[in-house]
Amino acid sequence: MTIGSESELVALRRAGRAVADALAAMKAAVAPGITTAALDDIGKAALAPYDAISAPQRDYGFPGFNCISVNDAIVHGVPGPRAIEPGDLVKLDVTVVVDGFVADAAITVAVPPIEPARAALVICAQHALARALEVVRPGVKVREIGRAVQTEVQRHGFHVLRELAGHGVGRKIHEPPQVPNFPDPLQRDVLHEGLVFALEPLVAERRSRVLEDADGWTLRTDSGAWAAHAEHTVLVTADGYELITG
Repeated sequence: MTIGSESELVALRRAGRAVADALAAMKAAVAPGITTAALDDIGKAALAPYDAISAPQRDYGFPGFNCISVNDAIVHGVPGPRAIEPGDLVKLDVTVVVDGFVADAAITVAVPPIEPARAALVICAQHALARALEVVRPGVKVREIGRAVQTEVQRHGFHVLRELAGHGVGRKIHEPPQVPNFPDPLQRDVLHEGLVFALEPLVAERRSRVLEDADGWTLRTDSGAWAAHAEHTVLVTADGYELITG
């Protein structure tokens, strides 16, 4: 969406604060033995003061409030009885509706003791997000974001999951434009002031494709490679960007 008024911006920022609070609460609770369902409940409780609605539930009928994906599960993991174990990579993805506006962000939490290569995978996703943000400003082609992500991921020796992408956000979870994590020549959109979108590098240990799990929601790597995810909702400003979920 494109923000058209100060009141819309205030509402969007409130949604962003809700997402940040939920992610912080869930991150603090990640530890061996806690289940993904319990983590989901913690995130939901943190969102209660905002009267937040789960956007995945509203828009798609998702069976949890938040998406929680572990190890080779990339995104859209359904919270349940699976207990977190030492060495896991836990992707926490919070997308909520507050005052009619959607904000979306994700982090990957590494549970100690973590293998150095998998710790590097998490750092790679974070760095790819940071590098992509450096190019965000009005007039930049959307595919330049993908170029920045792919270049950074390759520099770290990992691989972009090309079937998954960032996206516009605002009133719904998925709005135009699509924001691939590679320089897709078919993506010809240009960033403009007021545009709101979710920027989200999705990175795997090795070259992989994306498969849907038997639950009909969870997306995994076909190779069994572990994945990391970093995401923020971003507003394009006159001279750069604002992290709505920062």
